[in-house]
Formats: sequence, C-alpha cells, structure tokens
Amino acid sequence: MLGAVETRSVSPVFVGRAGELTALTEALARATAGEPQALLVAGEAGVGKTRLIEEFLGTARDRGAVVAVGGCVELGADGLPFAPFSTALRALRRLLPDELTAAADGQEGELARLLPELGDPGGHEPSDEDSTARLFELTVRLLERLATDRTLVLVLEDLHWADASTRHLLTYLLRTLRRGRVVVVASYRADDIHRRHPLRPLLAELDRLRTLRRIELARFTRAEVHRQLTGILAAEPDPALVDEVFDRSDGNAFFVEELVVSHTSGCAAGQLSDSLRDLLLVRVEMLPEDAQRVVRIVAEGGSTVEHGLIAAVAGLTEDALIEALRAAVGANILLPVPDGDGYRFRHSLVREAVSDDLLPGERSRLNRRYAEALEADPALVRAGERATRLATYWYHAHDPAKALPAVLRAAVETRKRHAYAEQLRLLERAMELWDEVPGEVRASLRPVDCADSYPPLARCAQDPDARDPATAPLRHLDLFAEAAVAARLSGQRERALKIGRTALRLLESGEEHDPLRAAWFWTERARLQSNLGRGDGAEEIARAQDLVKGLPPSAVHAVVLVAAAGWGMLRAPGPEALAAAERAVEYARLVRAEAIELSARLTLGTIRVAAGDREAGLAEMEEVRARTTRLGHFQEAARAHINISSALEGLGRSREAVGVADAGIELARSRGLVDSAAWIRGNKAESLFSLGRWDEARAESELLLSSATSSKPRGSAFLRLAQIAAARGETPTATARLAEARAVFGTRDPIPQYTLRVAQVAIAVAAAEGRLADVRAELAAAAEAGFPPGTHRYGWPLVLTAVVAEADSRGLPAAEEGRAEALATVRRCVRALATPAPVWAAYAQRVSEELARAEGRESAARWAEVVAAFTPLERPHQLARSRHRLADALLAEGGRREEAAALLREAHATAVTLGARPFREDIELLAARARLSLVPEQRPAAPAGTGEDAFGLTPREREVLRLVAAGRTNRQIAQELFISPKTASVHVSHILAKLGVGGRGEAAALVHRLHLVDARP
Repeated sequence: MLGAVETRSVSPVFVGRAGELTALTEALARATAGEPQALLVAGEAGVGKTRLIEEFLGTARDRGAVVAVGGCVELGADGLPFAPFSTALRALRRLLPDELTAAADGQEGELARLLPELGDPGGHEPSDEDSTARLFELTVRLLERLATDRTLVLVLEDLHWADASTRHLLTYLLRTLRRGRVVVVASYRADDIHRRHPLRPLLAELDRLRTLRRIELARFTRAEVHRQLTGILAAEPDPALVDEVFDRSDGNAFFVEELVVSHTSGCAAGQLSDSLRDLLLVRVEMLPEDAQRVVRIVAEGGSTVEHGLIAAVAGLTEDALIEALRAAVGANILLPVPDGDGYRFRHSLVREAVSDDLLPGERSRLNRRYAEALEADPALVRAGERATRLATYWYHAHDPAKALPAVLRAAVETRKRHAYAEQLRLLERAMELWDEVPGEVRASLRPVDCADSYPPLARCAQDPDARDPATAPLRHLDLFAEAAVAARLSGQRERALKIGRTALRLLESGEEHDPLRAAWFWTERARLQSNLGRGDGAEEIARAQDLVKGLPPSAVHAVVLVAAAGWGMLRAPGPEALAAAERAVEYARLVRAEAIELSARLTLGTIRVAAGDREAGLAEMEEVRARTTRLGHFQEAARAHINISSALEGLGRSREAVGVADAGIELARSRGLVDSAAWIRGNKAESLFSLGRWDEARAESELLLSSATSSKPRGSAFLRLAQIAAARGETPTATARLAEARAVFGTRDPIPQYTLRVAQVAIAVAAAEGRLADVRAELAAAAEAGFPPGTHRYGWPLVLTAVVAEADSRGLPAAEEGRAEALATVRRCVRALATPAPVWAAYAQRVSEELARAEGRESAARWAEVVAAFTPLERPHQLARSRHRLADALLAEGGRREEAAALLREAHATAVTLGARPFREDIELLAARARLSLVPEQRPAAPAGTGEDAFGLTPREREVLRLVAAGRTNRQIAQELFISPKTASVHVSHILAKLGVGGRGEAAALVHRLHLVDARP
C-alpha cells in the first residue's frame, strides 16, 4: 500500500534563482565580516521561497554558520504570540546550550516570556509602557551576544501569519541590530498581503530601512519549468507535457509539482482539474482512508501538530496511525518536524485546501476533540502554547461555556509574555462570548488578573463584605478594563480610548454603577487623551477626582491623585499640584500600595524642587531612586533618573546631571527600558549643550531619534538639533528641525517645558533670518502664556535670545516701530522669572545688560560683572558671548585695547570649539575693525594706502553702507551721493558680497552690531 502512494514530486535539482541565492550568500559574507544583514524574501504561495531558503541554509551550514529557523503559526484564525522567535530560540538553545545560558545570564525571567524553558516569566508584576520594549531589547542583545564569535542565521518564515507581537519584535530587531555576525531572513506570501492585511504597514516601515534588502521571487520561465520537470521525472520530459504544465501552472513551482503528480497518477493532460483546490486535493484523495482521515485531523490542528495529540484525536490503534502517517509522509503531503515529535504539511496550500474541504460540523467536531484531548492530557503540547491552543480549539468548537474560561486563562498567559496585542484579541473574544455564556458559568468565574490599579474585586466600593476574591465574581466591566490596558500597552491607543468610552457609557447608564471603577476609567482616558494629542486630560482628571471624593482610601484614589499631581507638575506646578502629590503619598501609604507611593513621592520631589525647596526635593527623589532599585522596580527607578537629571539641570548643575543621566541610561539599557533610556538621553543632551559639548549633544540627539518610541523624546531631539543648527549658522537645517519638533508636540496639550523651548528656538531662527517681527510675536505669545514655577530654566534663554535680537537691531529704522513695546515685554518677563540658582542670576544680569545695549546705555563695567557671574558656572557659550560684548564695550569707550584683545581671543577660541560660525564671524569682524589680532603677539597690518577698511570697503562703499543702514533705497542713495541709481545698485551688490550677508537687512544689522560706520543719516 505504501509503495502505491509514494511519490517523488520535488526536483532534486535546484532550479534558477541564481541571482537571489547570490544575494543571500553575499549577505552571509558581509555578516561574517561583522556587518549585520536583513533580507525579506517575498513571493506568491508556491513560488519557491522555502526551497530557496533551504538551499541558502545548506550553504550557511557548510560555511560554519549556526542556523535557527522559526515559522509563524496559523492556529485557526489565530497566531501564537512570538511563535517564530520562540522556535528559533529553542533551536539555538539546543545547538548552543552553554553559550545561550551565558548570554541570557541575569535576564532569564524576562527572556522566558519568549523561551519558557529558561524559567518562570513571573506572575502578576505591574505592566508598563516599556515592558514590551524591554523584552525586545533583551532579545536583540541576546542575539548580538550569541553572534559575537560565530555567524548566526535567523530565519522567520510565513510572516503573513505573524501575530502582532511577532511583527513588532521583528521591526524592533531590524531597526536596532547594529553589531554582531547576524543574518536575519524573513519570508512572506506576497499574494496574501491585501490592502488591509496587518503585515502591510510593517512592510512599508521596513522599506524605509536602508539596511534591509528585499528579494522578490518571480515565477519560473518555460526553460526553468523544463529543468524542474527533468529533475522530477529523472528523464527528458515530452515537449507537449512541458507546454501543458507551463501553461497550466503559469510558472508556479509548487503547481508544477502537483500537475506532475496528477499526470503520473494516470490523468491525461486534458483531464487535469480546472480547480486549484481540486488539483491540490488529488494527492490526498489517492491516500488510504485512514491516512486521509489523519491528514484532515492535522489540517485543523494548526501549522504543526504533535504526534501524541494526533493519536488522541484520531482514535486509531498505534499501528494503524503509524501506517497512516507513513502513507501521508511518503506521498509528500506531511513532513515530520525536524526538531520535535510532530508533523506539518509540506506546503500550507495543501493544508488550506484540506481544511476548506471540511464540512462545518466536521470542523467543530475536530476542534472539540482537540480541546478534550488537551484537557485530558495537558502535557501533549508545550506549556507555553497550551493555554492559547486550548482557547482556540474551544472557540472553534462553538462551545461558549467552555471557550470563555479558556480564553480568559489564555489572556493571562499572553500578558505574562508581554504579548499585549494577542491579550487584547483574546479579551475582545471573551467580551464577544460573554452574553452567550450561561449565567451560572459567568457567576463561577473569578477575577484572575488585574489591570494596573483597577479594583481587583467586584463591588469593593459598595459592598465591604465582598472583598474575598474567592466569592467576588468576574464582571463584564472587568474585561473592559483589562482590554483597555492591553490596547494601550500594545500601542493601540485609539482602540483603548474606544473601549474606555464604552465602559464609561455602561457606568453612566446605570447598567453598571461603581464610582471607583468609573474614576479608574476616567484616569485612563486622561492619559490616552494626552498621548494622542487630543487634549491635556484636565477635564478627565477632574471627573475622576469628583468620583472618588468621600470614598474609602483605595489604590484608585491614590492613582487619581498621582495623575492630578503629575498633570500639575508638567503644566501648572504650584500649591495645588504639591497638595495633590502629598495626598497621593498619604493615600498610597494607607492602602499599602508601595509602588504607587514611590511614584507619588517622585512626583512630589520634582514639584518641591520647582517650588524652591531644592534640597528636600532632591533628597526625596534620591530616596525613591534607591528604594525602587532595591525593590527591582526598574521602570520607576529609571523615571527617578529622568526627574533627578532634569532637576539638576534646572539648578545649573549640568555636570552632575550628565553623571546621573549616564547611570540612568546604563540602568535602562541593562533592563531593556528603551523608552526610559530615550527620556534620559534627551536630558543628557540638554546638559551637554549647556556645558558646551555640542558635538556630543548632537550625537545623543541623533541616537535618540533612532531609538525613541514616544513622541515627546523625539520632539526634544528635533528641538535640540534645531538649537544646535541655529547656533552654528545652519539656518535651513534649524528651520526644518524646528518644524519637525512642532509637528511632534502639536498644539492641543501645551506643556511649558516644550512650548517655551520651541519659542526660544523659533526666536533664534527668526533673528538669524532678520525677521524681527516674528521675534517679537513669539516673545509676546510666551509672555501672555506666562512662566509657571520651575520654568525659569526655559524662560531665561528665551528672553535672552529675544533681547539680543533687539539689541543687535538697534538703530535700524525698520526696527524702531514696536521697539518700546517689545522691550517692555522683556521687562515684564524678567519680573516673572525666578533666579533660584547662580546660573539664572547670571542670565538675569546678561539680560539686563542686553536691555541696556538695546537702549544705547550699556557700560563696560556692567559687562565685566556679567563676565564675572558666568566665569565659574561651566557655561562656555554664555561666558564667551559676555566676553565678546565686554570687549566691544571696552573698545567703544576707548582704551584698554589689550584687555579687549584678550577677551576676544578667549571668546574666539570658544566659538571655534563650539562650531558657532556666526558668533565666530562676529568676533573676527570686531577684531578686524579694531585692528586687533586674535593670535597673541601678532598685530594685523593696516590697509596700505588704499583707503579700504578690514572688510575691503572703499570710502565710497562706506558712504553707501551708511545710507543702507539708515534704510535708504537705491534711488535715495543715488540722489544723496549724486550718482546714478544703477551705480548705487552696483555699490550695494559689492558691499553685500564683501560683508558676506544675504540682504540689506542683514547688512544693516551687521553695521549696528559691529559699529562699522557712523549709521546716523
């Protein structure tokens, strides 16, 4: 019997694909040299993706590479979370047991979420926004460590079936893999990717990666089909058969194989089936009855089915089962799984055809038998897959009473693996099943999981006697809470918002009445509104506060107060925010919720620093940092590093801030806290800029752009890059980066620490382009919005940038209108800004003297005081600017030329180090005008009898420049100097070229700034 169905349909000769195979082997060579590689192999079903990859893997093994293959699993309509990565890591553990153990050392608990064999992934620890990214980062680092001394080839097949968590992990891997001898190859069916397929956005994102290469497999040509047939038949095929098979298969390699089977089984060419499904079923229908039955069972069991599970469902004797499986394997329909005790279809198209051929009742019955077999003997499948597969089997068995508990258990397991997208899908399935399940079954369900601080026990706010988890039934509303958190953690914030909105409607309609739970949902809504840029969340937090008033202390109450304090900390730091933070700490202690208490204390410390209680606030935050690190609450410990480094920068202690930031980045990296690392990196870049380490600040900001997952750190990176570009005279770059920052921050949730920084950079760009009206408009808008406590660190640089623009434009006729009002606005801002640290007192002194310069009453003595104030503060840019202005004032007052020269040399050296081109040019122009050398012991030679100054301006050009600075047109200049308008135009063109400016406005500004001529008309 076995001989009758044994079929050779696969060509032993590898046909075509020379270019594609070369691309893969070249990637292998580059990876072996230390450059990670990533390739996507795409093509329609049956075109030969797997055969190409198998051929490549043979070459890779021959060259000493370690190969790990994982396939995405289709289980009914579901995918197992992280299935291909789990399978590949399992293969690596088998091939490199000691090396993988060493690479995973210290992170076994986290990595067990992907590879359960490493240990227990943990129970119900608090989930956070960074948990998934943490797992992803640790996975990438694990692969990099394994690939340090060997080439590693990781193959992920059938991405069209990938679950959301797998897709996200693959994207992260390809974006962040930067070192190690790694080749990542992923394949997918191109013909399955319709417009709304979930893989489509991922492919679009991956296409933007320069490090990724895509390989598209085309169908075979007639010549290639001829070679394939020759290999299958082991003889020269009849030309008519070649023509028939090529026409019918259209060059699809798998269809060629199936057509050959149909031909060799006795069907004449003209009798070949016109239906693809019938064609694929030809080989199945040739099997013995028991073998056909086993094939149908395997088709409904999933992509791979274990031998023991097949035996339990089939109900055949051991001998009959072995014979049936041998027949199916001999017919090249099923294949044994190489690294396990199970079977899969040689090609998924055949499985899909067999599954589609099942009757509806037959499919439900098979799923029921799978579920019953798995419940009777859970050891039939791996522990990590058990809950999800059981839930799927019961769901497709159409038994809601059995399916709902199984789905809820599977949701808990997926959450433990940080597979939040799959948890959400299961919870939505549970909500779908809820009304179909008998009341007595629902009453027997108990809360098995908790959504953050969501009340874990039903009716705990109304019924003090119902606090025992053993007697508190699960409520429909509880599923909404779990689903809302899962949606938020999986990045589906719109979905989370919609789920929360539905839950609140239930609570407000009277169908459910629970103010504590309602408060929790309103707090979640506030967070989502802010994250989505829909608003600041103030209204939602206020609703939550009203709902918890008068209720007994609870974790929800504390969380609401923490949310209120956090809102105030960012948007309106003051007495109300401070009181909310203090009450949050108090309530958290009352209910013994230490995690919430530590979060509240960190917020409290931050607000205290902003309120002026600096040492107490820093001490509070340091205590939280130490405690959270000891407890292993690394997310909150990282947040402590964020807030402490920010507070230190606000106090002018930038060097300390960098140290704290470095420690925080190391903590975040070691724990895979990717988003936390991004926030800390943004703070570090700010402090590096203050310290004059601009190249380092730019590098940190660029790294931040490539790694941040949250919008605010990305916006900060764009803004820092814009600030550096503006200071270096790269105005187009600064303009572009500023626009990107504004787009990220939006306008619906104005937070002072962002809006003030945006305004400061906008003023700098406008000043560089001579747009004084825009400078004044930005300043007026900032003054109108005000400077809340703690925002002095952003307010002083903003005001300084604006007043410098006013001082530089003094004497320009076009600047006179509105000048008095602008300077009055500056003074109003100065009165509103605090000087809680020496650095801000120094800023205040410089702003005061720039005001004096704008009004023509500056003095060298007062500039000397500004220089003295900045000298000990590690603010090289501000110190150099102040030295430049002091030198200018000394020269204007006459005498003390050597002192001015020394100041200009120091300022020039700083400008060169910073790469601040406009500032450097200002110094050089001033030195040239004053005939001062910027190199010690050298004195610039005076122009030799030409009447030209240091800019090469002739006496006539200086006359023209004086009139340009006074705002005269070419015609007016011609009339006053008794020359033709054309001659005046030529003089102006020469002047602009010699000064290196782009227009008359910039030339006029330069005249006044450097006193090039007597600008009085």
